[in-house]
Parts: sequence; structure tokens; C-alpha cells
Amino acid sequence: MFNLLAQEAASNVDAGKAIALALGIGLGSLGAGIGIGNIFGSMIQAVARQPELRGELQGIQWLGFALTEAVVFYGLIGGLLAFVLV
Repeated sequence: MFNLLAQEAASNVDAGKAIALALGIGLGSLGAGIGIGNIFGSMIQAVARQPELRGELQGIQWLGFALTEAVVFYGLIGGLLAFVLV
């Protein structure tokens, strides 16, 4: 009887951890998607206003894109570590 209750509790904990992992990664991806959209939208507006600065702005754009995308990977790795270690 006790063994059955322990198995049920363990499966509930695993389900809760899986839901937390999915929510964390999903919200992190949503935030990164919004951030990347803002970066590229601002780039389009800036180039439309001053086309001669396109070369300078493009490097800054890709740096911002890479840093924003890195947040998703940090969230993924952190979520997986928490899922496995906790």
C-alpha cells in the first residue's frame, strides 16, 4: 500500500516538473520572440529613415539578435538542469 502511494506521489512530482519546464521554456521563447521582433522592426525603421547607416546598424542588429536568442538557450539549459537535478 505504501509503495503504491509513493509511486503515485513520484509520478505527480514528475508531472509537475514537466509542466514547469514546459512553461518556463515557452515563456522564455515568447519573450525572445517579442524581443527579436522589436530588434528587426527597429532596424527596418532606422534604415528607412537613414539608409546610409545600414552597415553600422546591421552589426548592432545581429549582436542584439544573438544576445536575445541566447536567453532562450539559457532558459532551456536551466530548465533541463532543474528538471533532472531537483
